[in-house]
Amino acid sequence: MRSALVLCILLAAGPLAAQEPGDISTVIVPVVGSVLGENHVTWKTDLELINDSAAEVIVALEPIGFEDRMIVESIEPGGVRRYPDLVGAAFGLDGALVPLAVRTSGRRSVLVRAAAYGMRGAESFPPLPIPVTYTYAFAPSRVLGGLAFSNDYRTNIGLVNLGSRPAEFVLGLQRIAGRTLAVRRLTIEPNTLRHIAIQALFPLITKGNDFSIVVETSARDTHIYASVVENATNVARFIQPATTHSLAFQRRSR
Repeated sequence: MRSALVLCILLAAGPLAAQEPGDISTVIVPVVGSVLGENHVTWKTDLELINDSAAEVIVALEPIGFEDRMIVESIEPGGVRRYPDLVGAAFGLDGALVPLAVRTSGRRSVLVRAAAYGMRGAESFPPLPIPVTYTYAFAPSRVLGGLAFSNDYRTNIGLVNLGSRPAEFVLGLQRIAGRTLAVRRLTIEPNTLRHIAIQALFPLITKGNDFSIVVETSARDTHIYASVVENATNVARFIQPATTHSLAFQRRSR
């Protein structure tokens, strides 16, 4: 239903050059937002689109769950479009964290660059590049590594379900590969992002560095991520998942 709606919008927005009717290329940005976080820091997202093709393209920016805020525009060959504070300023969704679909008319997407950054009054913090997904090969078991939660660092986990049905996730916290310290099961509703502090997922684990979370799901249209933030500086890094072939947790004690 959504693809058909976006196609109609793209076709109505302007001429499409040198492509077959119905062609749409989709890039997923797992999270964009404009939201107040810890330490009175407001996190925002900037987006940049680059049309490096020789033809004009039509692009739709679709905040998942808020399709009525979709932005559609044409980008000339070699053209660049920048959206400072995409969620707050462009979509008018202050206080929201959402996945973003960037849909381009044609078989080849525009280049998509996204970055999150923190603001506290006039003070700004270094931007955090957000990896985007141009092609997606489903893996039922994925790992988020290099996680920490302590007095010095905090970690948030993102679980994204872009499917049409609820998705079941099983999360296993590990310090040593293959040795699961705690397990959490969550159901994420369709077209939904859950952005959760790691302490809320695993409240019995009080402190630690170099943890990993193995995430398993049979739902194909899903994405995961983590962000690790240094408390003193509010400098963050984005964690992309790696794949693993393990399909079962063996819960063990420390």
